[in-house]
Amino acid sequence: MLVKDIIAALEEQAPFAWQEPYDNSGLQVGSPQQEVKRGLLALEVTRGVLKEAADKKCDLIITHHPLIFEGLKRLSGATPAEEMVMEAIKNNIAIVSAHTNIDNSDKGVNYHLASRLGLQNTRVLKPARQWLKKLVTFCPADHAEKVRYAIFEAGAGHIGNYDFCSFNLEGKGSFRAGEGANPFVGNISEIHYEKEDRIETIYPSHLEHAVIQAMKSAHPYEEVAYDIYPLDNEYEKMGPGRIGNLEKPLDAMDFLQKVKETLKTECLRHNNPPPGKIKRVAVCGGSGAFLVKDAVKAGAEAFVTAEVKYHQFLDATDKLLLVDAGHYETEQHTMELIRDIIQKKMINFALLISEAHTNPIRYY
Repeated sequence: MLVKDIIAALEEQAPFAWQEPYDNSGLQVGSPQQEVKRGLLALEVTRGVLKEAADKKCDLIITHHPLIFEGLKRLSGATPAEEMVMEAIKNNIAIVSAHTNIDNSDKGVNYHLASRLGLQNTRVLKPARQWLKKLVTFCPADHAEKVRYAIFEAGAGHIGNYDFCSFNLEGKGSFRAGEGANPFVGNISEIHYEKEDRIETIYPSHLEHAVIQAMKSAHPYEEVAYDIYPLDNEYEKMGPGRIGNLEKPLDAMDFLQKVKETLKTECLRHNNPPPGKIKRVAVCGGSGAFLVKDAVKAGAEAFVTAEVKYHQFLDATDKLLLVDAGHYETEQHTMELIRDIIQKKMINFALLISEAHTNPIRYY
């Protein structure tokens, strides 16, 4: 197995293009062409995780949090990150991280956190905008079906639970081939009119290259005419947070107990809960307090996340039950998530879940 194969499996469900601008997900250490035989999954790289990988003869570590988050200017061992990068290179261990790209995936970290808490009929809390584009192209009517199918197979035409979505309009195109051209129809230096179909469909921008190449490969014309329009539509498959409903409404204290037991956390921080039972719940693994207003707007009666500040608790008072369950605790299931993503594609690739305790926070 090559490192690039592991990356391709992760890309299929959580494209690295979906990571936030500040993030550094992807290949951290090693080469895409490096052969690997066994992987170790951890929330982050620590000295203990590196030692465990070496002891268990793992030549690949896959983490949620990137080891290299800010740029390294040297490898002298002066910082923990430098030291661990050097240790990984010394032991020929590749390191790949899937961070905010898998946070933003509709079947990623927050989907699994919501599922563990028993939420049903969930959706992305804050779908991404300005991520969709519209493609319009013009094709001879007899070849339109082939072009449409190629575009769809490359990933265009998805709207919610529907695929192969397009709008088609019959019309007449005109062109004149110049010297040196090799026209599919028509003659050099003569204006030609051709019955054509106008094909419109949408695609997520990270698939643009694949969609355009597929269109050009299937299209009979030497020069393919097409337009690309940016859209402001919500992209429901990508974005932070998740929201859904509990099967049965719970009192605030019963809900807090459910969160505590499910996430196996030693304590919870929360504000004074508003009156009434809790049915609609929002979640965001890790630092998700920036989504409080979105949770309120979406009708959530409780929001489970981590790293909530004093004034954020204050601002949420009388609006919803805001629960800080811990960064590690709300993301600890990510290792199983990544394992399942990879093993769907690579059944025989050995993946171990780290036994090292990587949570840097202790409770007294």
